Amino acid sequence: MAQLTDKDRQSIEAVILAGNKIEAIKLYRSVIPGAGLADAKTAVEAMESQLRAAQPEKFTAPAKKGGCVGILVFLIFALAGSVIAFAWLA
Repeated sequence: MAQLTDKDRQSIEAVILAGNKIEAIKLYRSVIPGAGLADAKTAVEAMESQLRAAQPEKFTAPAKKGGCVGILVFLIFALAGSVIAFAWLA
């Protein structure tokens, strides 16, 4: 697989530092011929990790972690709907 040039790496790092990982993945895929989505995501996340370790002051927000907020909201609404339906039928 092709290697990133210094210019390409700097461009991707600038997008990462701007907080737009999706755009960085798209940019990576545009400069590396044949790069798949999973490969690009892995490469960009590795670059982000290296940048966070080397220059933590340039990141204002902490790294995003996978969350369950959407699932929690869904479960709350499902439970509320069940309670209302049960009360209505009783």
